[in-house]
Amino acid sequence: QALAPAVSPVVVAEHKMAVIVPRSFRLLDELEKGQKGDAMSGVSWGLAVQDDITLSTWNGTIFGPPGTTFENRIYSLAVTCGPNYPDQVPEVKFNTQINMNCVDAKGQVKPTWGIIGNWQRQYTVENILEQLRREMTSSANRKLPQPAEGVTYS
Repeated sequence: QALAPAVSPVVVAEHKMAVIVPRSFRLLDELEKGQKGDAMSGVSWGLAVQDDITLSTWNGTIFGPPGTTFENRIYSLAVTCGPNYPDQVPEVKFNTQINMNCVDAKGQVKPTWGIIGNWQRQYTVENILEQLRREMTSSANRKLPQPAEGVTYS
């Protein structure tokens, strides 16, 4: 007689529910990826304060893409992941002055822009930085005149 394949009820249940990764595990994973990163994508990120046990305050760096007015410039950003991250979008602000259509006069990335305005839980700090770098190459931004190199927001 043929035996029916054994199917564990646990396995069946796994297909019906998503696993929600806790905030701290998610941020530790992002931190590890940032520390191992080689910046080949033109971005890097890590904790602003190395012993920040809340994993809330991050530094981001974007290397200006070639063929744009951002070329050969390094842009520093502050990323704040609140207590509800990744369910809630982080706050993203340029420290280095920049002229882009998605950044306000104080360096804040506009809340309606792209990945920020359409935030989803699976997005990461890396995704934000990569999308901002891609935005630098857009026709709306690539030739915009830029502030003097190295000037920061007060």
